[in-house]
Amino acid sequence: MTDPYAERVRRLTALRGCDTVLSAARPVSVAEQLDAIRARADDDPLPDFYGEGGAVAALEHRVAELLGTEAAAFFPTGTMAQQVAMRYGAELTGSDAVGLHPLSHPLLHERDAYAVLGGLRAVRTTGAPRNPTAEEVAALDEPIGTLLLELPLRDAGFVLPTWDELVATVDAARDRGARVHLDGARIWESTVHLGHSTAEIAALADSTYVSFYKSLGGISGAALAGGADLVRYARAWRHRYGGTLFQQWPAALAALHGLDHELPRLAGYVAHARNVAEALAALPGARVHPAPPHTHQFRLWLPHPADALNDANLALAEEEKAWFVGGWQPTELPGMAMAEVTVAEPALKLDADQVTELAERFLRRVSPA
Repeated sequence: MTDPYAERVRRLTALRGCDTVLSAARPVSVAEQLDAIRARADDDPLPDFYGEGGAVAALEHRVAELLGTEAAAFFPTGTMAQQVAMRYGAELTGSDAVGLHPLSHPLLHERDAYAVLGGLRAVRTTGAPRNPTAEEVAALDEPIGTLLLELPLRDAGFVLPTWDELVATVDAARDRGARVHLDGARIWESTVHLGHSTAEIAALADSTYVSFYKSLGGISGAALAGGADLVRYARAWRHRYGGTLFQQWPAALAALHGLDHELPRLAGYVAHARNVAEALAALPGARVHPAPPHTHQFRLWLPHPADALNDANLALAEEEKAWFVGGWQPTELPGMAMAEVTVAEPALKLDADQVTELAERFLRRVSPA
């Protein structure tokens, strides 16, 4: 039987050893992570204690500034942060109904925690592979206490609305008496497509969750930002959920390092993702979505079995020290596979011709001449 952990280590080891990488950030070692933490640590010899002081307090202050909110609370996971945000909305409005997209993170990836732990009820906002429109929110056939909007909607292809569409959807929720919560795990790179800053985006909502590892390269952790009342409530429920760890300075320092070093680069990744997507769309039988990408991540389809594509990518990495795209998954169409492409720092070294040349080397391994 195949050992999933051993296979994952093999893939990451191969990726780390590559000289050329199109999709993904190069994995960092524990030693490199420690170096980043050490570089961000200041002269204060004392760490945080149970979420108070030290690097955790500095990170919370930084996030509140970036999002333009009164306060922010650090959480060990985004799942926990969002449970608290939805619970808060239910208590304020008296409604246990939460407007959720069928592809949203709470419905797909959290084992029904919103219902099992929070006693909440999902009202599905739309069946379309995008965030709901103002018209769809206005036409919901039952009231909701909170509308959760995931920016971008990852499992629909990292898609975003336009700014005007987002404003209209928020206004429609307000008209129905609902609070608005933003799942902003990837809000950092959404500013380019929306044409507004993180603070301007967060100002539309009552609360915003952000992640520190998905795009910023941190170890773990998240923050829930909003008004002072929300954050006081969040700290109380963070304790009840078991999220007030004795010390969290490693994760906080890694997050601060990501905000210093990776956040300023994201706009460049988004711009280059458009060039990469255009080159990949020209491959035989390929499709990309969205076109152009809304962030530095998008979906790619190729007319080959997923196993063949994953095997070809690993062989290319191990034998030629070049990584094309990994993580291929089967789709509803036999023989057609899909993968998520992430354009990060390594991909900036590749122009359109080099992307095409790498793709051709990859495809020769899938379909030998």
